[in-house]
Amino acid sequence: MKTETISAISTALGTAGVGIIRMSGSDAISIADKIFDRPLADAPDRQIIFGHVTNSAGEIIDEVLILIMRAPKSYTRENVVEIQCHGGSEVLREILSRTFEAGARPAERGEFTKRAFLNGRLDLSQAQAVLDVIQAKTSTALTVAQNQLAGKTSAKIRAIRTEILDVLAHIEALIDFPEDDIDAVALDDIDKKIAAQIDAIKIFLANQRSGRILREGLETAIIGKPNVGKSSLLNFLAETDRAIVTDIPGTTRDSIEEFVNIRGVPLKIIDTAGIRNSDNPVEKIGIERARDCASRAELILALFDSSREISAEDLEILNLIDGRSAIILLTKADLPRAIDAARFENFIAISVKTGAGVEDFLDAISEKVGAVNAEMNFVRDEREADLLRRAVENLQEARATLKKNIGIDFISIDLRAALELLSEITGESVTDDVINEIFSKFCIGK
Repeated sequence: MKTETISAISTALGTAGVGIIRMSGSDAISIADKIFDRPLADAPDRQIIFGHVTNSAGEIIDEVLILIMRAPKSYTRENVVEIQCHGGSEVLREILSRTFEAGARPAERGEFTKRAFLNGRLDLSQAQAVLDVIQAKTSTALTVAQNQLAGKTSAKIRAIRTEILDVLAHIEALIDFPEDDIDAVALDDIDKKIAAQIDAIKIFLANQRSGRILREGLETAIIGKPNVGKSSLLNFLAETDRAIVTDIPGTTRDSIEEFVNIRGVPLKIIDTAGIRNSDNPVEKIGIERARDCASRAELILALFDSSREISAEDLEILNLIDGRSAIILLTKADLPRAIDAARFENFIAISVKTGAGVEDFLDAISEKVGAVNAEMNFVRDEREADLLRRAVENLQEARATLKKNIGIDFISIDLRAALELLSEITGESVTDDVINEIFSKFCIGK
């Protein structure tokens, strides 16, 4: 089947040693042949070919390496050509423009992976994992994404579907042979099998929060009055001088965001302006943003300077975190303590200068996040979670019908509905609108 040939830059924008332009489609090789100074029609698969890409006048644009992967042995299961050139933005744009002149069209967001899905190389769960691999922020997140890309999640979902199909086949056999009595043992066996699949799905749902944290990071706000060590803590966690640290109050006037890796779990750390009364209009905006960050953060790191007595600003911060998921840190533990520690129900004394209390602090974060194991079965996003919840509801309805002894044929309706929902996760049954929405989140070139 002839397919349109698409082309895009597959490497990140900016200056680099190497840049890659990828083409996929029926005419990918012939298009590359038009802009390359060596014949490619009979070029071997999966062998690097050195030469030059030229402009319409035959002038050299760049010396390149070309890799040809003929269908179906390619990422998209179509003819694929990758042009590896120097990584300057101008040379990439010129070569990309030449592919368009020769007959390719610009690729849409995620269109290469979309074609891989539509052509059966990846199921929908695996296709989404491609984006997670690219965006993984920790080694644990990468392992989870690689497991999903390898089909671990899909295999679990298919195993659940197989068990439900087995129950459905059993029920339909009983319906087809009504002269056979349906004894209590058979009904109890069906009930147990359905219950087992409900439990299997609930394992996925139980790990929804952990999966989201690994993919997106746990939104964590650092709050405190000026000069309590907020920026120092951010720099310590980020292992770089991300924020300016001075003795001058109000240095941080805007929110600074940084992803940090805490024992394999990504935290989206937000360093906020010091909370205090201020007449400076710019600082006041920063303080309001700090309060807003504290109101929506999933975890708050509330800092209090242990070398100073408690202040009105400190009391305001205690009110802000009341009832919230927070870790209270008494900073500057290397200095003599002046604060009344009895005002705090639970706290960790910490010094980023000496490292005192750091392990206790990291333990506290791990406890707040909860157990995260890369080998867990994870729900990727809210769409999948909703499908799984609805599948559980259908299976529970099937069990309820079974117990009421309304009629065994009614059970098959709920089982089929659950199967349909599970098939939407792997993409065996999914609408075009859902597919387009999923791949619109990808970058162009992937």
